[in-house]
Amino acid sequence: MVNLVIWALLLPYLTKRRVNAFQEELVNRHYDEVETMYRKMRGWRHDYHNHIQVLKAYLAQGQHAQAAGYLDMLEQDLTQVDTVIKTGNMMVDAILNSKLTLMKERKIRVDATALVPKELKVSQTDLAVLVGNLLDNAMEACEKVAEEERFVRIYMDVLKGQFYLCVTNSMKGRAKQVGGLFSSTKSREHGFGLTQVKSLVEKYSGYLNMQTEDGVFAVEVGIPLSVAQKSLSR
Repeated sequence: MVNLVIWALLLPYLTKRRVNAFQEELVNRHYDEVETMYRKMRGWRHDYHNHIQVLKAYLAQGQHAQAAGYLDMLEQDLTQVDTVIKTGNMMVDAILNSKLTLMKERKIRVDATALVPKELKVSQTDLAVLVGNLLDNAMEACEKVAEEERFVRIYMDVLKGQFYLCVTNSMKGRAKQVGGLFSSTKSREHGFGLTQVKSLVEKYSGYLNMQTEDGVFAVEVGIPLSVAQKSLSR
């Protein structure tokens, strides 16, 4: 009995520590992905002068076909580092575009519309965890289906005085619901990610809605623009 009481007292603490460790690992992974993208951008800019000199040399020699081919090569290279989505929030831009690059590499069709209001009272770290985790979940689910069936739809904007985020993705079968959350077939960490999303939504007095049907999973998040944060220690 004593052991059960001790365990009951320690369980919330141990769970919180594990969730916090997961959040830290998730943020670090996102920063690594963003840094890789920005490193590519810096490298391209550094080589910009050299590219211009090559093109001038081709044109000076009348080698127009070679110049055109060189431009095609640069265009293809630039598409790999170009920021394709601008939300108005630098952190979300970085996370979102790094994930879109990964989705493109994994043959996932993406339809994204994203705007983050300046008045949103959410910390940059929390925003990174929220957006990054939902996109990771969507990407991992898509990888379990055939390439021609892979899709992710992302929508962020202001709706009825709230920051509204919806991520819809293809998946294999239907997600299973356990304790009010949907579990993943990939790993226990996936479940911790959804738990952290739920905690963040509660922290900002928002709402979380998850729906599934055969082959599709959708998550909706709504966070009031001006609400004060709640404490996560309760």
